Amino acid sequence: MSTPEDREKLGDSTPYKGKLGDSTPYKGKLGDSTPYKGKLGDSLDQETKEKLLIYQRNEITEYHIYRRLASAIKSVENRQVLEKIAGEELRHSREWRAYTQQDVKPDQLKIWGYYLISRIFGLTFGIKLMEKGEEGAQDNYEQLQGTIPEASAIARDENEHEDALIELLDEERLRYTGSIVLGLNDALVELTGALAGLTLALQDTKLIALTGSITGIAAALSMGASEYLSTKSEETTKHPVKASIYTGGAYIVTVLVLILPYLLLENFYACLACALAAGILIIFLFNYYISVARDEPFKRRFLEMAGLSLGIATLSFFIGFIMRTFFDIDV
Repeated sequence: MSTPEDREKLGDSTPYKGKLGDSTPYKGKLGDSTPYKGKLGDSLDQETKEKLLIYQRNEITEYHIYRRLASAIKSVENRQVLEKIAGEELRHSREWRAYTQQDVKPDQLKIWGYYLISRIFGLTFGIKLMEKGEEGAQDNYEQLQGTIPEASAIARDENEHEDALIELLDEERLRYTGSIVLGLNDALVELTGALAGLTLALQDTKLIALTGSITGIAAALSMGASEYLSTKSEETTKHPVKASIYTGGAYIVTVLVLILPYLLLENFYACLACALAAGILIIFLFNYYISVARDEPFKRRFLEMAGLSLGIATLSFFIGFIMRTFFDIDV
C-alpha cells in the first residue's frame, strides 16, 4: 500500500481519504451513502414529532378502551374480536413510539367516555362512533408515508383490518333494529297525526292526553302482537317474543314522550308544537344511531321519516278542524 510520502513522490496532490481509490467519506456501514441519524426519528422536525405524539396517544388510548370493553362483555366471540383490535392499536402505538422515543399516557377521560357510551348505547355504536372520530387521523397517516414508511401500513390497518373485525361483532339490539323501526315509525306517524287532530277537535290538554294515551297504548299492544305473529311466520334468527317486545316498547316510549307536553302545559297549541318537536328529535336521534351503528345514510332516512310524520300531522290537523266545524262540537 502506498503512503502519503510515496504519493507525493509520484506527483499526486490528492489527499488520502481512506482505502486506496476510495474518494467517498465514510458514513456508516461500508457502501452506505445514507448519513447516520442515530435513533429512529432523530431527523424528524418538531412539528412532525408532535403530530406523532398525538397519534401515539390516540392509539394507546384506544388500546385501553378495547381492553376494558373486552373484559366487561360476556360473549366469547365479541371478546376475541375486541382483543384482536386492541392488539392492533397497541402495535400502532409502539410503531409511533419508535419514532417519538417518548412514552405517553392514555387519555383517561376518553377511555371512560367511550366505555360508558358503549355500555349504555351498545358496543357497536360506541366503537364505530370512536372510529369515525379517527377518520381524519387516518388521512393524516397517509400524508406522512413519504416521511415514515410505516404510516401507509398503519392507515391501511385502520381502514381495512379493524373495520373488518368490527363487522364481526354480534349485538342483539342491532338484530332487532327492524322491529324498533316499526314501533317508532308507526308511533310517530299515527300519534303525531292523532294528537294534531285531537288538539283542534278537543282543545283541552288533559282530555287530549287521556285520549292520546288510550289510543297509543292500545296501538302499541296491537303492534307488538302483530310483530310477534309476523316474526313467528318468517324464517329468521329473531325470537318472536323479543321482536314483539322491541316493537311494543319502542311504540310506548314514543307515546309517553309525545303525550308529556299535554300533561305539563296548559296551552294546547304549545303542547302540539312541543310534541312535534319531540317527535323530530326522536327521529333525529334514532336515525343518527342507525347511521353510526349500521353505516347507513343519515340524511335520506331522517328526511323521509320526518317528512312523513309532519305531513300526516298537518293533514290530521285540518281533518280535526273540519270535523269540529262539521259536527259543531264544543268541548
